[in-house]
Amino acid sequence: MHYDESVKKRLRRVEGQVRGVLNMMETGAPCKEVVNQLAAIRSAVDRALALIVASNLERCLSETKEAGAAARDKAVREAVRLLVRSR
Repeated sequence: MHYDESVKKRLRRVEGQVRGVLNMMETGAPCKEVVNQLAAIRSAVDRALALIVASNLERCLSETKEAGAAARDKAVREAVRLLVRSR
């Protein structure tokens, strides 16, 4: 599967945020600030995950267009399963 550059960019930003949190921990930042940053990281990862699943679903639906309703239903169920598993 081809991953969009915007998703990769989001994940690189998350990578930087994680390094920032580690630095905050090393310097003794207050718990509230660390938790706020970790919540932001989780939110960013969730958004990246949703974009990946949505993109995959779009691709699967276009590939199964001629395969019929059963194939489309299967693709949708798989996308929902991926989203549920990510939580």
